[in-house]
Amino acid sequence: MILRAAEQTIRSLLLGFPIVTITGPRQSGKTTLAKAIFAAKPYVSLEDPDVRLTATDDPRSFLNRFPDGAVLDEVQRCPEILSYLQTRVDADGRMGLFILTGSQQFGLLSGISQSLAGRTAFVELLPFSLDELARSGIMPQKLDEMLVKGGYPPLYDRAVPPRAWFSAYVTAYIERDVRQVLKVQELETFQRFVRLCAGRTGQLLNLSSLAADCGITHNTGKAWISVLEASYILFQLRPHHSNFNKRLIKAPKLYFYDSGLVCWLLGIQTPQQLENHPLRGGIFETFVVAELMKSRLNIGERPGMYFWRDSNGLEVDVIVEQGAQMIPVEIKSGATVARDFFATLEKWLALSGDLAVSPLLIYGGENSYLHKGIKVVGWKAVSGLSLS
Repeated sequence: MILRAAEQTIRSLLLGFPIVTITGPRQSGKTTLAKAIFAAKPYVSLEDPDVRLTATDDPRSFLNRFPDGAVLDEVQRCPEILSYLQTRVDADGRMGLFILTGSQQFGLLSGISQSLAGRTAFVELLPFSLDELARSGIMPQKLDEMLVKGGYPPLYDRAVPPRAWFSAYVTAYIERDVRQVLKVQELETFQRFVRLCAGRTGQLLNLSSLAADCGITHNTGKAWISVLEASYILFQLRPHHSNFNKRLIKAPKLYFYDSGLVCWLLGIQTPQQLENHPLRGGIFETFVVAELMKSRLNIGERPGMYFWRDSNGLEVDVIVEQGAQMIPVEIKSGATVARDFFATLEKWLALSGDLAVSPLLIYGGENSYLHKGIKVVGWKAVSGLSLS
């Protein structure tokens, strides 16, 4: 098993909470990690219809089967047990009794916030980070190979090509998750919507344009974006509020959690096809932003990440809040650093003054060094960045 960066975070949280809830996309390794941490405790999956029926019909008796706690997998499939779980851990008083996992934020988080407030900590587990792959010695050595493959664990422990695995993953996701959350009648239209989103990764989200291109209403597009967010397929990066006397863009930017999934949705099946693809820059930016997200989530911190863009088009790709100060991050997919790579950062640093710390330029090459106070970071070194 590949050691997950979030494992120590979860073990620490179990010392102070009776329950830890692990959320994240399907196939991100939640079950494997939960079993490894609670190796001596029972494991039950509420995806199993028989188990779910038992838990729904008699939740109190179901939980009594686990006097010393357990791993309860895909708990969003049986939200009825959450209130009984609250009573159970309150009466017991011990810490570290249960690990819950869930692949959807809808239902799960609202149910837990109502029933288990103060009794559970949350950890969001995304696909493998670059750091996890590097420490395990299985990280692809070429950038385009890394982007096409992505970080989903099954691609690293099975002899399966990414195009075959992603095809099955998307089919299962649509059939299993989307129909549970939203009454999508035209699956082909929804699939087209997801592919159109992939084509806009790293770009400002214009929901009206996206919906029109897909042939759906604005409200339907908004609902479908929410479903994709709830299932950890994509996320929105919000604009930072600091205006420095500039008019700011208010629309969010759209990103996927995994570059490999983006490539598959765009029909990119090999590193060679990606090399000269017109969306390669957006895919690389998606990869880097997702890596920065993982570095924060794996230590149990909220991302605290934004982007900054004014009405004249001056944009900093990522702003990471660090207390009252901010870390600006510029992302360039080129393998060779050019002088103009620094232009945006230099202008923003002049505007922000003392508010800025540790400016970063992350690029598609491999060398890392300091240039006029800006830390230049090759893509492989993103795994070692600490932005907390």
